[in-house]
Amino acid sequence: MKSILLVGLGGFIGSVARYKLGGLVLHLTAQERFPYSTFAVNILGCLAIGLLAGLAERYELFGPGTRLFLFTGLLGGFTTFSAFGLDAMFLVRRGELLVAALYAGASVVLGITAVWLGLKLIAAFPR
Repeated sequence: MKSILLVGLGGFIGSVARYKLGGLVLHLTAQERFPYSTFAVNILGCLAIGLLAGLAERYELFGPGTRLFLFTGLLGGFTTFSAFGLDAMFLVRRGELLVAALYAGASVVLGITAVWLGLKLIAAFPR
C-alpha cells in the first residue's frame, strides 16, 4: 500500500507540474505552429530523469520508495517520454544499438499509428 501511495503522490505532483509548465509554455508560444508545450515537457522530463538516474548510479542514492516516488510517480506523471528516453539510453549504454534503434523507431511509429487507429475507430461510430 505504501508503494501505491508513493507512486500516486508523485504522479499527482508530476501531472500538476506538467499541466502548469505546459500551460505556461503554450501561453508564451500560442502563435507558433510547433507544439512547444509538449516538446518542452518531454525534454525537461528527459533531462530530469537523466540527472536523477545519474545521481542514483554514481552515489547510490534513493532507496526503493524514493525511486518509486521520483521515477514512476513524479516523472511518470510529468511525462512517460522520460522513461522512454532512459530505457533507450540504457540499451545504448549496454551496446545494444540495434535494439535501441528498433525500440525508439517502433515506439514512435507505432505510437503515432496507434493514435491514428484510435481516432479512426472512434470516427467509425455513429454520433
